[in-house]
Order: sequence, then C-alpha cells, then structure tokens
Amino acid sequence: MKYKNRVRSRISNLKDPKNPGLRRNVLAGGIELSRIATMTAEEMASDELKQLRNVLTQEAIREHQMAKTGGTTTDLLQCGKCKKKNCTYNQVQTRSADEPMTTFVLCNECGNRWKFC
Repeated sequence: MKYKNRVRSRISNLKDPKNPGLRRNVLAGGIELSRIATMTAEEMASDELKQLRNVLTQEAIREHQMAKTGGTTTDLLQCGKCKKKNCTYNQVQTRSADEPMTTFVLCNECGNRWKFC
C-alpha cells in the first residue's frame, strides 16, 4: 500500500499542469529517474507551492513567537528546571466551563514550559 501511494504521488506530480518544471526537468535529464524514486513531496512541489509553504511556515513561526512574548509576568512561580522566579503565565479555558482555567507557565530565564495546577 505504501508503495502504491508513492507511485501515485510521483505520477500525479509529473502530470500536474501547475508543475511543468518537474516534468520538464525529468524529460530533459535535469533530474535522474533514480532520483524521482527518493524525492519527497516537498522536493517535487512546484515553485508556487514551495513559496506558499514558506509563507505559511513563516506565519506559523511568527504566531508561535508572539504566543511566547504575551502573558503576565510574575515572580510568584518558581521554575522547576533553573529554580528562578522570572516567569510569564497565561490562563486558558481548556476544559468545560465549570472546570477551573488551565495555567500555562513559561520561564523567561531558561525557556522551560509547564502547566500549573
């Protein structure tokens, strides 16, 4: 089944009208046939798709970094890893409304993350 999926992936990528560069490179000998067998989906993707993936990756990284910088700074919580009290916390309702909020803590010194109960 895995082999069938890989073959289907190669065929669909070679036939894709949005990816003429891959087909052209294979026919011209720019990409060896043995190389096609080991290429990943990312390597076979069109330039447009690669650019879109890159933009989405950069947005995800930016959102992740913003989540790290937000929050409330406190010295009431101590990091279990570095034992310092320079922490930032966020509270999120992760369970049903009648349950207490979950507190996520980030140590600003070493980057350790944990849930506070």
